[in-house]
Amino acid sequence: MIQGTFGEKGQLFFEIELISADGLNLPVDAMFDTGFTGFLAINKQDLDGLDWSFLRKEEMRTAQGEARFDIYLGKVLLDEQEYEIPVFAGNEIIEVLLGSEWLKFLPLAVDYQAGILTLG
Repeated sequence: MIQGTFGEKGQLFFEIELISADGLNLPVDAMFDTGFTGFLAINKQDLDGLDWSFLRKEEMRTAQGEARFDIYLGKVLLDEQEYEIPVFAGNEIIEVLLGSEWLKFLPLAVDYQAGILTLG
């Protein structure tokens, strides 16, 4: 189980690690976005140095409308567990995003009043 933090506007943040192709772990704060149905989304320029394998291009509906994303096979460390997952990469992504696909096997607990935020 990993502990998260609340942002100024109530956002849900978790520290995860992106694992580069050569095994380097890069810690990042990722914002949990239940409206995003994948595992992870990042800005294309954040791919520099990760050297993840390109899989395909995919259309997806976003809050701004239809968008085309590059999909990479990435590795992340979350709750001391390594996962190999498809990662959406686009130019308009501001934050590293964790999506609702994680909720299929990791429970999310949120209690703003008690200050509790956990995933896993």
